[in-house]
Amino acid sequence: MTMEDKADQGGKFLGFPLEGFGFFTSLLLAAASGFFTFFLVTALSIFALLFWNQLGHHSVNYADSYLYCGFPAAVVVWTLGLFVFGYLWIRSKIHAK
Repeated sequence: MTMEDKADQGGKFLGFPLEGFGFFTSLLLAAASGFFTFFLVTALSIFALLFWNQLGHHSVNYADSYLYCGFPAAVVVWTLGLFVFGYLWIRSKIHAK
């Protein structure tokens, strides 16, 4: 069996293989997705507050973007990531030969 045939067995999502993750790899992927989400959502919310404050003559504090946008989004993605990658890890342990 070639490496390409073996890689096709587990399936892919957006070119990302869904098999073969170890425990620490699963934790790292969940944490990385949460950090990426935190920084992306925080940056987008800071720019949204910039436009809101400038165009509407408001004075919303930019620190609110961390607390009310970035952190909740990161917690949701961390939770989902732990479930998804934990499920993939457990499934690989059950089906291991």
